[in-house]
Amino acid sequence: MRGSLRAFIGATALTLALSTIILTEPAYAAKPVGSDKGATTEQTGGGDATGIYAAARITYSGSVAGDGGTGNVTSSDVNWTPPPCWYAPYLGAKDFKKKMSKDIESQMNAPGMGGHAGAALSELQRHYEDEYGWTDTPGYKDYNVDKDGEGMFWAAVENPDEPDLLKRSSCNDLPFWVDNGEAPPPQYEEAITPEILAALAYQHMQLPDTEVSLAPEGTTKVNLPTWAWLDKAVFDEVQATAAINVPGFALQATTTAKPVSLKLEPGTADAETYPASGECTINDDGSIGEPYAKGKADRTPPCGIKYLRSSGNGTYNLQATITWDIAWTGTGGAGGDLPDGTFGSDQAVTVQEIQAINR
Repeated sequence: MRGSLRAFIGATALTLALSTIILTEPAYAAKPVGSDKGATTEQTGGGDATGIYAAARITYSGSVAGDGGTGNVTSSDVNWTPPPCWYAPYLGAKDFKKKMSKDIESQMNAPGMGGHAGAALSELQRHYEDEYGWTDTPGYKDYNVDKDGEGMFWAAVENPDEPDLLKRSSCNDLPFWVDNGEAPPPQYEEAITPEILAALAYQHMQLPDTEVSLAPEGTTKVNLPTWAWLDKAVFDEVQATAAINVPGFALQATTTAKPVSLKLEPGTADAETYPASGECTINDDGSIGEPYAKGKADRTPPCGIKYLRSSGNGTYNLQATITWDIAWTGTGGAGGDLPDGTFGSDQAVTVQEIQAINR
């Protein structure tokens, strides 16, 4: 019965935006992006005069995209996606009554509002005013105003960065009440949790650029091993945190990315990599590869490239991609792993044809 009634109401009343209230429209305080240096992106403001609308928004901090959009991490799991929607605290009882009753009354008085649409609105009104409910979803008396301050109504939130409209709008239950300090009813599987926040932090995470040090730098020679390395200080671990904090409810999760390997792709088939796989693993000190120094000319680099053909009048596009191990921790000791992430950058390499080389 619950599903059929929800579908019936949803077909008509969802146009009021009563059961899908977008709390994450971009309204950001622009601040610099840092590599885990404390830069923040806050979802502040909002269109609701109560102020609770703004307070219920998710705040992102740490190494996150500065414009509020998605970060630059690519998941190694092609089947993994961030949550397209979720349920989160919305308004207290009195403020919810003020907004919901006004919207319902406005629509009921709209020209042509009759038949199934009018019936759906009447059912919606009964649900919040006259304790009309159904299996596992009780109704409310006068919008729970006698419990104002003891909890909040929760509503669906669309992920604004989810391109699939159907997925984005799949959290289509009507707003529901949650007492302060209590968990949402179990049927609301998409209710906000530390794990959901961790996935959102992953989605917004901004990894540092990956420009490897090369020797020779920029211009190398045919058949000359080119050494490649990354110092630990260049790409230390980064963190991104997502948090939500409203009266009687607070959650946070921090997603941490640690570099584990560097993959080199020369940009041409006429090249060899060291090691042969092109995968340079991380050293015990947190660096990757080994810097070239005088006296190493006759050695094979632990991480590097040997080009077998000149780039002519152009350059080869060296791609350096770091794989990051990603895990999260959150409120209440929760935690776990997320799919590895990758991010890389391109570097132009000139390869000259010189048969005899001294260095």
